[in-house]
Amino acid sequence: MNQLEKYTELLLQMLAIPALSRNEDSRATFLEHWFLAEGFTVERVVNNLVVTAGCNPAYATLLLNSHLDTVAPGDGWRTDPYQPLSVNGRITALGSNDAGGSVVGLTAAFCQLTKMDKADGIVLVISAEEEVSGKNGITAVIPLLKAIQFAIVGEPTAMQPAVAERGLMVIDAQAKGVAGHAARDEGENAIYNAIKDIERIRKLSFDDPSEWLRDPSLNVTMVNAGTAHNVIPAICDFVIDVRSNDRYTNQRLLDLLREVCNSSLKPRSMRLNSSSLSPQHRVFRLLREMQLKPFGSPTLSDMALLDVPAVKMGPGDSSRSHTANEYIDILEIEQGIEQYIRLIRMIAE
Repeated sequence: MNQLEKYTELLLQMLAIPALSRNEDSRATFLEHWFLAEGFTVERVVNNLVVTAGCNPAYATLLLNSHLDTVAPGDGWRTDPYQPLSVNGRITALGSNDAGGSVVGLTAAFCQLTKMDKADGIVLVISAEEEVSGKNGITAVIPLLKAIQFAIVGEPTAMQPAVAERGLMVIDAQAKGVAGHAARDEGENAIYNAIKDIERIRKLSFDDPSEWLRDPSLNVTMVNAGTAHNVIPAICDFVIDVRSNDRYTNQRLLDLLREVCNSSLKPRSMRLNSSSLSPQHRVFRLLREMQLKPFGSPTLSDMALLDVPAVKMGPGDSSRSHTANEYIDILEIEQGIEQYIRLIRMIAE
């Protein structure tokens, strides 16, 4: 069995084990045993695997990261999503593209560089709960990684480097009024007050453009009000989905919303900020030397939770993620391994 066949088989075995977010225990155990059998040191944090070639992860300076969890399969699958199908060089299964290809690609690069004594200072983290940005995902591992200077986050990008990605903030808003009888036109309708704020949100514009990412988007996606047809509602709740960029942080957008809205605004979390790699960073120059094409990604990943410079790249295509009959080509994995090794070597040197 050659090296590509070895990692293709690893991917097939991994994909046959369901690993929905927050329920990754079995797949994490399988991978943990695989790494131990290969002679690596593994520290397990909930369902996250911290893998090294024997060094203390606290001293590692380069982080390689991808995630083992998946979303639930949607409608439209022509085959069993948990029974990987390998036909004519293509693997079809849930999580094959997002992010199984990146997991085995980074694993192969890590293993091969270790054999060439190039993995000193490198830590591989296969994380859990990425799809839900859960507290028991990479956030639980970060305290162990005290010296990280740079990260490569494995996600399907056709091996082109995403040097920026949008952030996410969900806001629970509440407009208030005064209850009254609808027949007598009494009270103050909270729905109408909410409509005024929603229109203000819709008209917000942005004059500080990002080089890599589209302008922020602020969309009201849920509205709930009223108790009966004949009662003027005193409260109208609505939800705002906010996608930030590297020019408009979550905090800056929250401040803008509070300036124009009369409704109370309560963010559920502000930790998923947009990220961006400075064009002056040395790795940015390496990407140019490799003739890669940096771009801004609209999708969120574990990169949002890292407080170090990072790039997101991996085999596969983002458009296949979370779709029925998700697949990845073995050729994409092979090329991804080669590209990962080349980039990691350049960073290490």
